[in-house]
Amino acid sequence: MSEKLELLLNASLEATPEEREKSGILQTGFDSLNRTWEVIVKYHGSLLFLREISIGVEELLAGYAILTVPESKMGLLSEIEEIEYVEKPKRLYFQVFEGKQASCILPVTIRPPYLSGKDILLGIADSGIDYRHPDFRNTDGSTKIVAIWDQSLTPDAEKGWNAPEGFLTGVEFTADEIDKALAGEGSETAQVPVRDISGHGTAVAGIAAGREGVAPESGLVVVKLGTPAADSFPRTTELMRALTYLVKKALLLQKPIAINISFGNTYGSHDGTSLLERFLDNVSEVGRCVICVGSGNEANARGHISGNALSETKVELAVGDYERTFSVQIWKNYADIFRITLASPGGRSVAFSTDDLGPEQMRRISLEETDILLYIGEPTPYSAQQEIYLDFLPKERYVNRGIWSFTLAPVRVVTGNYSMYLPSQAAIGDDTGFYRATPDTTLTIPSTASRVITVGAYNTVDQAYADFSGRGYFFAADAGERLGITQSKPDLVAPGTGIRSARAGGGYEYVTGTSFATPFVTGAAALLMEWGIVMGNDPYLYGQKVKAYLQRGARELPGFEAFPNALVGYGALCVENSLPG
Repeated sequence: MSEKLELLLNASLEATPEEREKSGILQTGFDSLNRTWEVIVKYHGSLLFLREISIGVEELLAGYAILTVPESKMGLLSEIEEIEYVEKPKRLYFQVFEGKQASCILPVTIRPPYLSGKDILLGIADSGIDYRHPDFRNTDGSTKIVAIWDQSLTPDAEKGWNAPEGFLTGVEFTADEIDKALAGEGSETAQVPVRDISGHGTAVAGIAAGREGVAPESGLVVVKLGTPAADSFPRTTELMRALTYLVKKALLLQKPIAINISFGNTYGSHDGTSLLERFLDNVSEVGRCVICVGSGNEANARGHISGNALSETKVELAVGDYERTFSVQIWKNYADIFRITLASPGGRSVAFSTDDLGPEQMRRISLEETDILLYIGEPTPYSAQQEIYLDFLPKERYVNRGIWSFTLAPVRVVTGNYSMYLPSQAAIGDDTGFYRATPDTTLTIPSTASRVITVGAYNTVDQAYADFSGRGYFFAADAGERLGITQSKPDLVAPGTGIRSARAGGGYEYVTGTSFATPFVTGAAALLMEWGIVMGNDPYLYGQKVKAYLQRGARELPGFEAFPNALVGYGALCVENSLPG
């Protein structure tokens, strides 16, 4: 047990191999074949000396690193002075052109200043790209893609497949290699075997920089995030590697870059304090870059509930059929002490206090046919919130279906505020969710990072907020006041329903979700940076300045009395209004 390690990592190390395997979330980051853990660390100085004791080190930007640690040496991490804090990776879930006109893009592209994203890089960290699609080829048939790093491939010296400089995994392909594959020189599969199985990344890239996209002349730099196992999702560590690669590529080519992130997860306090969120804030200050992140599709997923438990409060959770595993996070003010009673559908119950801290911080509870791992955490050096984490595991195949309840009885209360989160809707069944769920503060992480541009979705047909779009907080929101938040999220919204874009394998398809609203804003950021940096109108138009310009130019949507607000932020994307003058 170490306070230098986050709660979830401590829980993972205390759990048995069988419990980790059942849980999934506790297993994330563990390589059972090599018996190693992959972890994220914040550090000072240098960690290269760890390689002498067989710990793999990948130093990223801004004092962050990814370590690959043999299971037998995990205990050493809390003893190393240079390491300040350690987190385990989390799974990321993808959030599944008509919008150009609604976003006031056409007036600045078909008339002066004729913006197209020229000489701006557009970074896509996603499920890959169908590089053969006509949307990503110039009129002469050559590729518009500057480089692809496929993290899912294994380097092979005989084939000339190499990882990018500074990285240990994946294979990087240059524009020349892609052009040779497109021209049919040799075996295309042998040369550039990059595939986008889900089609998510191809659709995102098509909206941002396809032939009919927002910034069609931007050079694409694509990272296909690695998926460590079949039917799995990429991890936060893959994203951190991708961001480091994209920013370093932009610095090497001496070009500004707009980076698109269209995925996230629900694990965390949602206040910007995790290492991933802090890493994004630090990366956004390196070079001339802008990072745009989708707010997620969790607002109507019934995966969040919050409230005030100044008196006894009961929270009910419906668990559907065939639920193999799920977790519940409870976040609260550390000054408050509650006695929580957890009751199963059959009426069995167990009670514990949020002040139950001691040498045995993990408790194993058995209720009916379900085992529960309970972990009561403490504040960290980066967050004043307290987390209570419960992992529900089946004794046989499935967790008990029916109504589970959490009764919060105040023992010593200062604020009484609490928030509870389930995993992303992509990880649990449709019938599992909180009764009286709270749609506010349903932004997925890392869209909660303060320095990124957080993008929600709206419907251009009726100019209405999309009910699935992750909601945040704003200056006047009581939730924001309770958490001490001093900014609004999302920053703005963009078209996110029925968007036509490139389809992996050829042709086009219609897609819906904040995943596909985000590239409208990423492309718009590229246009603004072209106007400012490339055309010489404002050499400092990047980072938070781009966010400010987009916020100022946003159109108000009907149905809202005040802007910014927790649903649409400052309003709908309008590039024409965002340009000065």
